[in-house]
Amino acid sequence: MAMLFLFLVFPVVVSSSTSEAQKQNVTNIQFYMHDVVGGSNPTAVRVASRSANVTGLESSDPIAAMFGSTFVMDNPLTVTPDPNSTLIGRAQGIYAMASQKDEFSLLMTLTYGFTTGQYNGSSFSVIGRNPVMRKVREMPIVGGTGIFRFARGYCSAQTHSTSGMDAVIGYNVTILMH
Repeated sequence: MAMLFLFLVFPVVVSSSTSEAQKQNVTNIQFYMHDVVGGSNPTAVRVASRSANVTGLESSDPIAAMFGSTFVMDNPLTVTPDPNSTLIGRAQGIYAMASQKDEFSLLMTLTYGFTTGQYNGSSFSVIGRNPVMRKVREMPIVGGTGIFRFARGYCSAQTHSTSGMDAVIGYNVTILMH
């Protein structure tokens, strides 16, 4: 009798999860983030770094020399790459230089919060590795607030332009919501 009960319950569970997947909404967003490290009004500041004389790092290896450097950021998000275009929100969080050799990559923990438009008051969070020298980088969305509550998905980042350590990064975001 117990075996029969299991067979009757199983199809209901499968049917329930299939209909749950069909109820998800997909949202696509495109914007630009302005990461300004230099100048008189930076939006990202270094809060920690390794000392080369303590670790024995040589200046001939710039990737190794930056390993461990950690930045806190509050970067503007705009609708176009122009920093004077419409401000739609801010990206706030921490990124750290996470590679010692071969590939310059960051470990990023960021929240993208929207302050205008249809996403006003909502945010989503990204935690992941960002190999910045690759043309397109993909990072996971691990949650959100407001209309992005329980969100998951991914964002693709592509460097639009650089000037020294400053950069404008284009984001294409795909968010799945219930």
